[in-house]
Amino acid sequence: MSTTTAVPADLGELEKVAYRIRRYALRMGEVQGQGYIGQALGWADVLAVAYGHALNLRPAEPEWEGRDRFLLSHGHYAIALYAALIEAGIVSESELETYGSDDSRLPMSGMATYTPGMEMSGGSLGHGLPIAVGMALGLRHKKNPAFVYNSMSDGELDEGSVWEAAMGAAHHALSNLICLIDINNQQADGPSSKVLGFEPLADKWAAFGWHVQRVDGNDLPAVLQALDISRSLADAKPRVILFDTLMGKGVPFLETREKNHFIRVDPPEWQQALRILDQSQTEGVLA
Repeated sequence: MSTTTAVPADLGELEKVAYRIRRYALRMGEVQGQGYIGQALGWADVLAVAYGHALNLRPAEPEWEGRDRFLLSHGHYAIALYAALIEAGIVSESELETYGSDDSRLPMSGMATYTPGMEMSGGSLGHGLPIAVGMALGLRHKKNPAFVYNSMSDGELDEGSVWEAAMGAAHHALSNLICLIDINNQQADGPSSKVLGFEPLADKWAAFGWHVQRVDGNDLPAVLQALDISRSLADAKPRVILFDTLMGKGVPFLETREKNHFIRVDPPEWQQALRILDQSQTEGVLA
């Protein structure tokens, strides 16, 4: 896949992109025998629409000034973004075998100095949105029409800096800012909603002055429509899409694991997961 502008939507092709992103992520996970695979499988549909349709990129020029910026605030989702960058042609597929290894350009947590197409280093959660606000404001001052996407997770909503940034974005009417939030109700300490209740999320973001949508993040047509709406709105508001997703989506025995924030998978299970994914793709139905 190669694009210099946002490409027309082809739902059938986007389904294949999502499948390949999941497959790349599983292959990288197999290299280390563990990783944030649950998040990668759950977030693959959003990344497929972002990198297969919405983002304005030049794969051969990852630092092209006119590009849309995609920030990975949740740096531990790096395995998912690497899969999308491979699909986009920014990173070579051959590099996935080096995932998490010494001197690899694909470390286990996202680092901008290592990986082409990685716009920020995702350390402590909650930093992405403040950075995205600064980038969006800077692009506006430069009269650059690019969008800034901030990819984050529900656990980050515990951080006060997120809500300070949300107020700042609305104050500056940053209509070039689109925040994508993975609502998978899982973080290291347990279910996000039990660690610190965050509902009603849509009402909260609307009260902070954002245009809000909430959709099933594993429903490709819904994801596609939500991103298209966010890009085309005339309102002078920042935009947020709340995506409800299922950890491990597409591999049933990973979907149902009680603890799937960081998954250790037995060696035979990696090939089992790939076979399930391949069979679902062949049958045309994602499990």
